[in-house]
Amino acid sequence: MAAAAEEPLRLSELLESGWRLLDEVESSTEPSSGAPAVQRKVQRGVALLERAASAVAELQLFSQNEDLEEIASADLRFMLVPALLAALVLKQGNHSKRLEHVEKARASFMNFLRVCKDYGIGQFELPREPESLEESESAGSSWNPAPASDQVALIAMASNRQAKIERYKQKKEVENRLASLKPFIDSGRAEEEQIREFYLLQIKKWITTSLEDIESINQEIAILRRQGALKQGSIQQPSHVPRPPVKPFILTRDAAQAKVFGAGYPSLATMTVDDWYEQHQKQGAMPDQGISQKASAGTEEQRKELEEKAAEEAEAAEDELVWKAREWDEWKDLHPRGYGNRKNMG
Repeated sequence: MAAAAEEPLRLSELLESGWRLLDEVESSTEPSSGAPAVQRKVQRGVALLERAASAVAELQLFSQNEDLEEIASADLRFMLVPALLAALVLKQGNHSKRLEHVEKARASFMNFLRVCKDYGIGQFELPREPESLEESESAGSSWNPAPASDQVALIAMASNRQAKIERYKQKKEVENRLASLKPFIDSGRAEEEQIREFYLLQIKKWITTSLEDIESINQEIAILRRQGALKQGSIQQPSHVPRPPVKPFILTRDAAQAKVFGAGYPSLATMTVDDWYEQHQKQGAMPDQGISQKASAGTEEQRKELEEKAAEEAEAAEDELVWKAREWDEWKDLHPRGYGNRKNMG
């Protein structure tokens, strides 16, 4: 007889199982990103809560056209599904997909906050979308010396700090009240008013958690996008091909000078201006290589400039060699052969 197929979990069971796995992961002393056992719980919880989120959307439990009082007390807990899912998604440990995970978690947190906003649960403003890479760069490069802008920024920072303090106080009060109601919920002796209050307090607690996590996610998204852009730029940047080293040589005006200077310096190569130009043209190192015929006049002028520059360099090298030769002749005139050698006289 074939084994009976496993019955699918109900929506309440999906929520409870996923929520329990999240509590186990958060209470674990092992790091969530490195421990395989913890990561298995994370993946299992994500799968369960994703199924729960699909079921909530399919059943259309929440609508913008109804009030909070119209929702049954037992159904309020299903409003927590996207927030719990986002918290587990953030604990996934695949670093290569970190940007994908944080963006997915942010979207899930925002879905939860929009539902809460529609039903008027809590007093908060929906977070703004994270700035794109171009906007953050332009904002960082722009500078406004007006003192009024600094004053506005200080006021915004002070108000943001005050809002965080108020959220922290409210979160502590909610947690204390939840701790007093939890024994009644776990024992099944809670009345409907206590059940409703318990899940509304859970929703308010997760509103505060979502706002705090989204603020951190926005900063992480900006960092990850910038790292990705820098990495992409380093990959696309063409590698520099070093040119082969150039051997030293004496640049002369013509072949006659090449023979004269080459005889005195057998270790150095000699080259005329024409030879130098032809060699660079064959190697494709001339500035007129690859230019269309429309720029032929300009390339001719460049060639003349190069020839004049090469001639000047050759003339300077010739003058230096002549000057050194004269100095050497003068030194030989003043110091005949054997000058200063008094040990081997005779």
